[in-house]
Parts: sequence; C-alpha cells; structure tokens
Amino acid sequence: MVISAPSGRRSPVSLRVRAELRTRIERGVWAAGMALPSEAALCREFGTSRGPVRRALAALRAEGFIVGGRGKPPVVGKVVPAQSLATFRSFTDWARAEGKTPGTRTLSLERRHAASAVAGLLELDEGAVVVELIRVRLLDEVPIMIERASFVPDVGRTLFGLDLDHASVSDELARHGFGLVQARHTIDAVAANPLDGEALGVPSGAALLRERRLSRDAHGRAVEYAEARYRSEFATFRIDNAAAGFTGGEAGTTAASPIEVRSLA
Repeated sequence: MVISAPSGRRSPVSLRVRAELRTRIERGVWAAGMALPSEAALCREFGTSRGPVRRALAALRAEGFIVGGRGKPPVVGKVVPAQSLATFRSFTDWARAEGKTPGTRTLSLERRHAASAVAGLLELDEGAVVVELIRVRLLDEVPIMIERASFVPDVGRTLFGLDLDHASVSDELARHGFGLVQARHTIDAVAANPLDGEALGVPSGAALLRERRLSRDAHGRAVEYAEARYRSEFATFRIDNAAAGFTGGEAGTTAASPIEVRSLA
C-alpha cells in the first residue's frame, strides 16, 4: 500500500510512513504496549526499502510515539492526546476526533464583576459584570481539565437554564448568533490551587498546563475569555509551523507562529 498526500503531492516516503503510523497510534488502532510490525513487514506494506522505514521509526521514537531500540523491538508508547491549534474547535469536537468520550461537570454559573484584566480583554468598562462558567472537562470519565470562562453579558445570559453537563456551549452560542470563530491562545505552566487540586484529583501546587484563550465572534468582537488548566500527563498542544514561503514537508502541515497563534474555524 502506498500512502499519498491529500493534496496529491508525493511527500518523501519516510514522512508518509511516519504520518500513517502516527495516525494509527493516535486513533488507538495500535494501543500502548503493542509491538510494531517488523521493518520487513512495514517495507512490504509501504512498498519501500528499510531506509525510509527506519527514518520514520526514528522520528516516531523522538516524538514519544514508540519506545524501544538498540536491540529491543519497538512498541507503542503511552500517547498523550495533542490538541492542534491550527484549527479552532471545541473540546468536545477534539475529544470525539481522538476517539474519546467527552464529559463535563459544571461547578458554577453566575454573574459577577470581572477582574480588571478580564474586563480589559473583553473590551468592557472597569467593574463590568460578566457571566462566569467554571466546569471540569473529562475524557473517558477521567477529569483532565478545569476551565474558567467569562462571557460578555448578552452572550453569557444564553447559558442560564441549560443542562451544561450535557449541552454544547459552543453550539448554544452559535444558535443565538454568537458563534466563536477566532481565538488567540497563550500557553504556559501554573501551579494548581486548592480548587484545581480538588477538581482534578492532584495535589495543590502540582504543575498544570494552562491555556488562556480570548475568543471572538464572526464580527471580530471579543465575547469570551477562558483559562483552562490541564493535567499535564493527559494533554499537550501541537503547533505545526514552517519557514515563510516554504510549501514542502509533511502533508497537512500548517504554518503558524511558534509563540502566538491566531486560529480560524
């Protein structure tokens, strides 16, 4: 079997082999701990020689998708689900695309005065009231993230009365004409506070991966500011980028800034 790039271009064989094997691992076709087919079997499957296959395996080993080597047969490593920031999509859509079952546990939904920084980001007056939603997000019933989202009042009020543990916030906002279509993400690390620890089942002070997100609607209006704190062993973020003007490389690669990403749905 020969794997072709979706665009019709033929990328280097090692990149195509790596992309196909990585997809099988990410989608759970090959589970953690499973032994990979032999190099000879992979050569037959992809119609290539050992060189491209070995380069593909080396790249996957460097990325943590497989482990072993130096005389030990390669096996699938424990894969942490990665969210790509090249496309702006909801947690639920991402989880389902990964073959996982998303879940939500709502902790609170209330109107409150926005902190100065949040009011500024949402282009509101100092002390303005926002609608704040705090919820825990789950993958296959395991809590992996706590999210604190602040919405401008006319947008946030659409959430009251919803069964937020089962309804899609993104879909509800879109139904009222407030679809989130653009976001700016900032990613760093932060120590878990007591609420984080209780919600996620980690010690207070544990390192969490934090994503801060300012979302806008189709008119460019800032309507939501959210801070999501992830258990680092369960989630990573992936940014594929390239030098300006470069169009080669692995199929599907999207150019993006390595520091700041503006993503369009």
